[in-house]
Amino acid sequence: MNYTLNNLPEREAKPRERGFTMAMDKGLSLREVEDFIEVAGDYVDIVKLGWATSYVVPNLEKKLKIYRDAGIPAYLGGTLFEAFVVRNQFDDYRRLLDKFNLEYAEISDGSIDMNHDEKCNYIRTLAEQVTVLSEVGSKDAEKIIPPYMWIKLMQAELDAGAWKVIGEAREGGNVGLFRSTGEVRSGLVEEILTKIPFEKILWEAPQKAQQVWFIKLLGANVNLGNIAPSEVIPLETIRLGLRGDTFTHFLDMEKPC
Repeated sequence: MNYTLNNLPEREAKPRERGFTMAMDKGLSLREVEDFIEVAGDYVDIVKLGWATSYVVPNLEKKLKIYRDAGIPAYLGGTLFEAFVVRNQFDDYRRLLDKFNLEYAEISDGSIDMNHDEKCNYIRTLAEQVTVLSEVGSKDAEKIIPPYMWIKLMQAELDAGAWKVIGEAREGGNVGLFRSTGEVRSGLVEEILTKIPFEKILWEAPQKAQQVWFIKLLGANVNLGNIAPSEVIPLETIRLGLRGDTFTHFLDMEKPC
């Protein structure tokens, strides 16, 4: 840090299990990736190449190498996994992970209907090859999953070998965990947390108000994802209570005796 401030919440150091920040790369150029890492590399733990952007983005191998050389794992969006599965190309997907030396993979079923036992089998298979993040929730705003089912699905996917489960929100933060307005389904989140350890959940929270809500609920070391590269530094200040939204939340108000 550039100077000293007292009474800040303690942030776990990288590599960390809690306080994880997952940034979403939706098509950054190589130079933009380099600039992003220069500014925010210390605060981002993993990068998702959103949905299937990796299919069309130029210089994919060079981009992945830049992230790898910076010690930041990158992985391909869950929608790409679904695109392979729906075309009966799961083995091709596995070869793709090897081709690009990817250490993480996301398994989701937000865009296709998939039997949950089948999804868990994909998790078990891929967990033997890479570290698996599995996404729970639908990209269809009309499909409301009750809290008990979120818990059941999350636990089953963790049991199948997922390293962390991701709470679906899309890149806009308006489905799954959130209402169409972006408002958090607070009852849903709180009920999930009665059964699933908070360090095992990566909450997609692209909007600032959503990030603030989770940090106030679970502290500076909550796992948050789908963060825009330009918002990683602002998010870190929110985590530390150095932005108006959380300015007094972590402040030690002790007074001298």
